Amino acid sequence: MGKPAPVCRKYNASMNRLQGLYSVAQVRAFDAHAIQVQGVPGYTLMRRAGEGALRALRTRWPTAMRIGVVAGGGNNGGDGYVVARFARAAGLEASVLAVVPVSRLQGDARRAADDYVAGGGAVQPFASAALAGAEVVVDALLGTGLHERVREDLLAVIAAINASGKPVLALDLPSGLDGDSGLALGDAVRADTTITFVARKCGLYLGDGPEYAGRVLCDELEVRPPEGPDSAAVVECLDEGDIALALPRRGRAANKGDFGRVLIIAGGAGMAGAARLAGEACLRSGAGLVTVATAPENVTAIVAGRPELICVGVAGAGELAGLLAAASVVAVGPGLGQGAWARAVLEAALQAGKPLVLDADALNLLAAAGRKPPAHAVLTPHPGEAGRLLGIRSTEVQADRLSALRRLVGHSEGVVVLKGAGTLIGAPGRTPALCTRGNPGMAAPGMGDVLTGMIAAILGQCRDPWLAARAGVLAHALAGDELARQDGGGGRGMLALELAAAVPRWVNNAG
Repeated sequence: MGKPAPVCRKYNASMNRLQGLYSVAQVRAFDAHAIQVQGVPGYTLMRRAGEGALRALRTRWPTAMRIGVVAGGGNNGGDGYVVARFARAAGLEASVLAVVPVSRLQGDARRAADDYVAGGGAVQPFASAALAGAEVVVDALLGTGLHERVREDLLAVIAAINASGKPVLALDLPSGLDGDSGLALGDAVRADTTITFVARKCGLYLGDGPEYAGRVLCDELEVRPPEGPDSAAVVECLDEGDIALALPRRGRAANKGDFGRVLIIAGGAGMAGAARLAGEACLRSGAGLVTVATAPENVTAIVAGRPELICVGVAGAGELAGLLAAASVVAVGPGLGQGAWARAVLEAALQAGKPLVLDADALNLLAAAGRKPPAHAVLTPHPGEAGRLLGIRSTEVQADRLSALRRLVGHSEGVVVLKGAGTLIGAPGRTPALCTRGNPGMAAPGMGDVLTGMIAAILGQCRDPWLAARAGVLAHALAGDELARQDGGGGRGMLALELAAAVPRWVNNAG
C-alpha cells in the first residue's frame, strides 16, 4: 500500500465555535448528500475523520506516544483504524483492540482495517489488560447507531475503558450515549474529549451528554449540508449576543420609567427569602421599578435587607388590584405556597391580563388544578414541576428533555424554560435554545427564584418573552460560572444572593 496522506488538513473555522445542534438522522443525511450529490467518497470522509481525530489527540495530549484504539464493527470502528494508521505514520505507537474481528467488517470499515494492517499495524482481540499499555484510549466502539440498551458484552468493554484510568478521546459520540436524547443506554464511555463529525449532535449537550462527552470539538469534514428546512438545526445554543439583543445599551437620557414596572407576587408565610431573592435579582437585572407583594409578616425582613424594593404586605387577593394595574410585568410563584392565600393571589394575577412569568408554586397550583397556563406566559419549571404539568414522572422528563420541552410548549402555548443542567428554552414556532453554560454549584436553594426575577426584569425592558427568557437564562448561567471560577471551580457553597449580586456585569455586557 502507498504511504498514507499527511495529517495536514486544518480544522474548519467553526471547529471550536458553538453552532446549531442536529439529530443523528440529519447528520446521516448530510453524509449521504456529500457522497451521492457532492461526489465525496465515503472512505474520503472516513480518512478526514481520522485526520481530525489524530490532530485533536495530539493537541490535547502532546506528549502521549502510545495510543490504544478500541474498535467496533461499524464505521466508527473504521474511523478508529484510520486514527491508528495515521498515528503510526506520525511516529506514535498505536495498537487496535478489536471488539469485532477484521474478517467480519464490511465496506469502508473493512477497507480502513485492511489499510492499517497492510501498513504493519497490529490488531489484537479486545482485553481490558491491554489498555494498561496505552497513554490515551481512543473510543471507536459504537458511534451514532445506538438507540437501545447496550449489549452486555459491550457494556463490559465500556466498563473496562472507564476503569482503566486512562484519558479517553471519543470518536463522534462516547459509546453508549444516545446521539439524540443524550441518555446513557445502560452505561457509556466517560471521555475527556469528544471529537464529533460533520455537525454537533444533540445528545452531546442534552441529558447525560455533558457528563460523558467532556470537551467537545467538531470537525465538519468539509461537508456542505443541502439547502432546505430539513437541514435546519434541531436546537440552537445561546451566546452573549442574546443578552445584547434583549438589553441594548441605554441612552443617556433614559429614566427608570423606561425599563418596566415589575410586580413580584411571592413569599407565603415564612418564605421571605424567596421573595427577597426574586426581587433583588429583578433590580440587579435593570428593572425600572420593582414591587414585591408578599405575606404581611415578610415585609420587615425584605425591606431591611433590600430597601430599594417596594414591599407590600398583602393579606388577600383584593389588595392586589392597584398593584396589578400599575405593573407592566407580573412574576408569580417563588415561595408562594399552595394554600388558600396562594391560590387567591395567583388567580388575581392570571386574570390581570399582564405579561406573566410563572415559577415554582404557581406552576404546581396550575398542575394540581389541571389548568392550562395562560398563552404567551413565560413558564420556568424544573424537572419535577415539568413532570407535574405533563402528568409524568420527573425521570421521564430527564430521559428526553427535548421531547418534554416540546410537550410543555404545546401544552402552554407560551415560552417554556425547562431548567436543569443544560437549560432548554422553547416557544411555539421557535427552534429550541440550549444554554451550555452553568455549573453544579448552581444546584442550590434560591437559584430558581433569582432566575425568575431576572427574566421578569428583562421582559420589562425588552417586551419580548422569547428574548427575555434567552437573555435571562444565559446571564444567570454566566454569573454562576463567574462565581465558580472565583471559588476554585469546586461547585460547592455558592449562594443565590451572591449570584444575584454578580448579575449586573452580565446584563450590561451588551456591545
